[in-house]
Amino acid sequence: MSTVEHIDAGEELAHKALRFLTAGSVDDGKSTLIGRLLFDSRGILADKLDALEKRAAGAPIDLSLLTDGLEAEREQGITIDVAYQYFATKSRKFIIADAPGHEQYTRNMVTAAAGSDAAVVLVDITKLDTSVPEVVLLPQTRRHSLLARLLRVPSIVFAINKLDAIETGTQAAFEATARALEKFAQEAGIAVKGIIPVSALRGDNVATPSANWDWYTGPTLLQLLETLPVTDEAHDGHLLVPVQYVARDDGQGTGHQHRVMWGRIAHGGVKAGDTVQIYPSGETAVVAEVRHAGLVVDGCEAGQSAGIVLDRQVDVSRGDWIFTPGTAPVQQNFGGTLAWLDTEPAVLGRKYWVRHGNRWVQARITAIEHRLDINTLEQVEAEQLSVNEIGRVQIQTQQALPVEAYADNRVGGALIVVDPTTNRTSGALLVGA
Repeated sequence: MSTVEHIDAGEELAHKALRFLTAGSVDDGKSTLIGRLLFDSRGILADKLDALEKRAAGAPIDLSLLTDGLEAEREQGITIDVAYQYFATKSRKFIIADAPGHEQYTRNMVTAAAGSDAAVVLVDITKLDTSVPEVVLLPQTRRHSLLARLLRVPSIVFAINKLDAIETGTQAAFEATARALEKFAQEAGIAVKGIIPVSALRGDNVATPSANWDWYTGPTLLQLLETLPVTDEAHDGHLLVPVQYVARDDGQGTGHQHRVMWGRIAHGGVKAGDTVQIYPSGETAVVAEVRHAGLVVDGCEAGQSAGIVLDRQVDVSRGDWIFTPGTAPVQQNFGGTLAWLDTEPAVLGRKYWVRHGNRWVQARITAIEHRLDINTLEQVEAEQLSVNEIGRVQIQTQQALPVEAYADNRVGGALIVVDPTTNRTSGALLVGA
């Protein structure tokens, strides 16, 4: 029989690790930067370090191999899939996502950014002409920064890498690049938490201050990451839970057995005695019991996985939504920002599958209002969206969905677009206001 356990949800969420991704163009040094963070913070297991030293055969170890785990990645020297690494300092825990820089794998970067609290966008200064009055940034640097902002990553940091490769005028080159990044961020509406000069290969300003650049007096990258806030969905306001799994209670014997609706709370909180409504049935019921981590608890809040037991038998299954009665704006036609990730372009009228929470429905694009030019940030007229393009569209779904604005909630306002023929993930749709 389950026992009541008092769990302070706010205290549990306060101890969440900071999830951040590294983004940027190909060969900007993202994997090496993560390797340097792990190495300098002593986050590498002894057997893995021994394997790297043997592979190096007396030469300096290749830190990028700590994240490039696929054989194809090691052979080609590029990142293909998202690699996750875990490490901790005395003051904080971290989960790092190493996102690929190649345009072909932009969808993997979007996957990593969707659940991140921060993004470290690397800029390879050796690829830029810093002698001109206005430094021109690489397209993938701009694209990844824009995607991070659109995906509501709250903290964006620019790390200007490979400054050790510049023999003279290091400070001037850094300042010219920083000005270009600040101008781009201002035009794009990106709130930048910091611009840091680093050398991932040598270790300057990654985890320890640089002894070579006395002109920089700001924090190291790790020091800045230790101060960034963790993103939590709103705990106040109405409840919103996408049902992921429905389980029968583990009660003994025959007779009535409760059903437990499990899901990660997207918004608000839930406790015993709350009245809730089910979508799409519209049925209402009272919460009889709330469970978390196998125990009966007083309540749960946004960001926690909760098991909800109702006071009566109601038809609920995976893909349904549980929310405070009268609060979910059910819509069948709505607009949003579409980041297109498929080689087949997004076209008007074609049917796609979309996933909202855990529910799959058919949908079609009814209008493409404009496409965003990532170089000028202008809104350009478009009849279709090609691979890696971003635009504003109107969507019509076969069944109405309880969507929210993505700016208000990352779960209720996000949809995945899937090609019904190839089953490829074709796009990420962020619902507008």
